[in-house]
Amino acid sequence: MNELGNILIAGTGPAAVQCAVLLRALPGELGIAGRASRRSDAFFAALDANAGIAQVQVQNTGHAALAGRACIDHRYRSYQQVRGVWGTLVLAVTADAYLPVLRDLPQAVLDTIARIVLLSPTLGSAALVREFARSSGADPEIISLSSYLADTRQVEGAGGALVLTAGAKNRIYAGSTGGDTPALQRVRAVHAAAGTQVKLMGLPVEAEARNMSLYVHPALFFNEVALRAVFTPAPSTQYVYKLYPEGPVTPALIHSMAEAWRELSAITTALGGQPVNLLAFMLDDGYPVHPQSIAPGKAASFEQLPAVEQEYLLYVRYASLLIDPFSQPDELGRYFDFSAIAFRPVFRNDQDEWDVPRMPKEDYYRTKIIAGMARKLAVPCPMLDSLLGAYEKALAQAAEARKGENCSPAFAVQDFAADLDMISAGIGCAA
Repeated sequence: MNELGNILIAGTGPAAVQCAVLLRALPGELGIAGRASRRSDAFFAALDANAGIAQVQVQNTGHAALAGRACIDHRYRSYQQVRGVWGTLVLAVTADAYLPVLRDLPQAVLDTIARIVLLSPTLGSAALVREFARSSGADPEIISLSSYLADTRQVEGAGGALVLTAGAKNRIYAGSTGGDTPALQRVRAVHAAAGTQVKLMGLPVEAEARNMSLYVHPALFFNEVALRAVFTPAPSTQYVYKLYPEGPVTPALIHSMAEAWRELSAITTALGGQPVNLLAFMLDDGYPVHPQSIAPGKAASFEQLPAVEQEYLLYVRYASLLIDPFSQPDELGRYFDFSAIAFRPVFRNDQDEWDVPRMPKEDYYRTKIIAGMARKLAVPCPMLDSLLGAYEKALAQAAEARKGENCSPAFAVQDFAADLDMISAGIGCAA
């Protein structure tokens, strides 16, 4: 059966290519569209030079189901150029780009779309997209995935049409505005064929609440160590997941992470969803540790433990993953340096502007939206507000230091009011 119809993928990054390869096995036509930029121009040029074929290679043989080639039937160098009838739109772009993409698509195209799949949404993204569609006179099914299923990156010199998938998640979550629909089951089956289990949730917001980044990135990126590493000219290398002073992880950071989780849990509850057991989520859906480090019973009862014990266990979890506890030690007894993920500093993008890396730029949008939703729902979130305040202070200082230089909009403090108003309408709050 053709539950998804013709599929249009919005986005030209590595995730879009991986999606194209997985979706190519389905009946119907496949298209891809991007915004006009030097990077997307290189992508489409690479596709054109290879007869429209995009390819995924994998790093590990265990992920062989994710490898393959896909011939893209229709290629659009801007969203305004899209034509035709598309049963499914896959938004393979960051959550802050959902509205810009939808606004750029011709109304005649939007009218044909029966469902929209959100690959990497934030809390409230389904409400945002559904409300935009309704304002345009449409009512498509919205399917939210908790996150993209893999770790995919470009292969140098291939223009983006050849990508490498280095890892894949064992499980993600999904929810639809239409309930358990045939389209949702087909999306689930596509993931299952790639080796990723999709657990169905009753509401899109419950799937959106099960993205690990929402819980850990604000604390990890909106702190003094991280902000200095991102915004200071020629910073010394610092590592996202390492203990202080090599990285930002301290008991105080873990406290802020736990408080942000408690606030997010209250917001999810106010939206009618089931909150996340953060420690169990980290160990079951993230990376496990040995039971000698954290006993399974502690993870299962995490939500009922005193706050100080919760924070102790979260600190133990990060300390236990400084190395990969399941790697094989070398001849000197050293395990793989699992936590050596460096902060990326600001950089010049393909428009020759100073730009902020995706982390923390994407985390700023996500967290700002969540804090805005909290205010609409009358849920206090002092920790999220404090973390956002630290980021915005650093952002303003960085913008002042580069005054007169060519900087991207990511250097501006933003309120994302249009998105928040639309989400508020979508979840039934007063704007």
